[in-house]
Amino acid sequence: MSKVIFPKMAVVGCGLIGSSVIRAARAAGAVGIVAVADASAAHREDIIRLGYADIVTGDVAEAVEGADLVVFAVPVLAMGPAAAQAAGGLKPGAIVTDVGSVKGSVAEALLAAAPANTFVIPGHPIAGTEQSGPGAGFAELFERRWVILTPQDRTDAPYQDAVGKLSTFWSALGANVECMDAAHHDLVLAVTSHLPHLIAYNIVGTAADMEEVTQAEVMKFSAGGFRDFTRIAASDPTMWRDVFVANKDAVLEILGRFTEDLQALSRAIRWGESDKLYDLFSRTRDIRRGIIAAGQESAEPNFGRDRNKP
Repeated sequence: MSKVIFPKMAVVGCGLIGSSVIRAARAAGAVGIVAVADASAAHREDIIRLGYADIVTGDVAEAVEGADLVVFAVPVLAMGPAAAQAAGGLKPGAIVTDVGSVKGSVAEALLAAAPANTFVIPGHPIAGTEQSGPGAGFAELFERRWVILTPQDRTDAPYQDAVGKLSTFWSALGANVECMDAAHHDLVLAVTSHLPHLIAYNIVGTAADMEEVTQAEVMKFSAGGFRDFTRIAASDPTMWRDVFVANKDAVLEILGRFTEDLQALSRAIRWGESDKLYDLFSRTRDIRRGIIAAGQESAEPNFGRDRNKP
């Protein structure tokens, strides 16, 4: 068990990521008291039943009072309002972070709401499943995954110490930690996460709209590739709606490049340019092998276990 890093942690929003942060932090011994604020009465009932929080409330300011670490785990467009609700309860020196998939707009929202005597360090754990809700989380979610922090451009020692402390926290949860600029993060994630989700939502929607193929046939004859798309497309619609609205500039930039590449691929198929197709498929296979070699295979580490137990 690790030494307690934060005597009190408050988590605002308790879906898959928020509940996993709590479970992982508890398992690592990295936190003492855990407070949760969630707007959903049904979620609060589930959290109480699951028993992994000491304080459960619908009042954000109440949950963050006295907290050394505050983690915002709400949808991206809800970060600003949630941070504003928390502002009055934040103690001086508290570390304020988040788990959102977009960093530019979230950083602005957190900085606008948080008092100047707190340390705002936006973050993004690159981990998840298509499941949602307080019962979906599990302690191993962050093991060997990357957590990206996008600190402010500050060199003062107290802030740098806070960044180091938050990095230590994520490391205790089994994650690899890297810092980068918020705008660069949003461009990278547009390529590696946001566009793939957009493609998945679109291709599953296309299959559902085809009059020539019944819904029963789509389900009956789903091959591995389509099943993978449906898994991604089953992700939380509120979260992903917010991601595309909040990161629209980077997503549209990458989508434009993707559209150009797709048109080139269409021409290669039309004209039977087999060498071009083979070269592309060989290059992309090498990328897949590199992802596996880097330990970033997406399979859940504990598939099948009962997550309804703390």
